[in-house]
Amino acid sequence: MTDELPRARRLPLVERLSPRDGSYARIISAHEAAIRTGAPGYVDPTSGFFVFAAAELWERGVCCSSGCRHCPYDDGPRGPRGLPPEARSDP
Repeated sequence: MTDELPRARRLPLVERLSPRDGSYARIISAHEAAIRTGAPGYVDPTSGFFVFAAAELWERGVCCSSGCRHCPYDDGPRGPRGLPPEARSDP
């Protein structure tokens, strides 16, 4: 796929990684580092499992329907703004 990954699709779906998760910031940081360096993914700082980055999944051109944490194809609320207003820590 030649189109660049839309910025809004870089954040994971709330149902796959809640911003309330205690490791959220470390996971997002690892994910962004993978995208920045062009790596296909990163090692999850909590589980130690390899996780594909959204940019790598986007390059495939289609969803594999495996429920990937950073799937850029699935629709739904993403990131902290995907939480209901009363659950957000930002205004």
